[in-house]
Amino acid sequence: MNILARVVQWIAASALAARVQMASALAATVLTACALTTSALVTSALAGISPVSAAEAAAVRSPTPIARSALLTVEATDTGESLAIRIRRVATLAPIDSKDVTVTVDGKSAPVTAQADGTLLLPIKDLRGDAERQLDIVVAHDGIREILTGKLTLPKVSAAADLWRDHKQIAWWILNIAIVLIAAILFSRRTSSS
Repeated sequence: MNILARVVQWIAASALAARVQMASALAATVLTACALTTSALVTSALAGISPVSAAEAAAVRSPTPIARSALLTVEATDTGESLAIRIRRVATLAPIDSKDVTVTVDGKSAPVTAQADGTLLLPIKDLRGDAERQLDIVVAHDGIREILTGKLTLPKVSAAADLWRDHKQIAWWILNIAIVLIAAILFSRRTSSS
């Protein structure tokens, strides 16, 4: 019986050693994943970009067609503080070289600032909301005047809400990493004392 008891102890010790090695490998994998995740989050936080806001930024900054005529097309891009309006020729997609452009939003005249590349900037601080806005753009080009009309909705963006959401997301990541680290430490102490 003594030999049988020793064989059973040896098998149990071997199984325990295998479990400890497996647990150590698992803990190392978890710690590596946590380190990589934390590194990515810290890097994106320092750059001012979160994974969610980067995707939203790409969606927000894509040009939206506003109006089109036989000769011109109008696209707008939400840049955050202003609406970048681009007026181009349909045939060549070349920007219109015209200083005589007026914009009205919901029947009220709106100030626009011409940029060097032909883009017009329209401040949109007061235009945000869930309501659809009507843009009337009068463009003088090639000896004619065209009125292009389109509709646009500019969703409300709350900087405080975005900041809170980003910080809340980072806080959840830190909490998750802390829980995994505590579990790994407790598990490794428990297996080493057995």
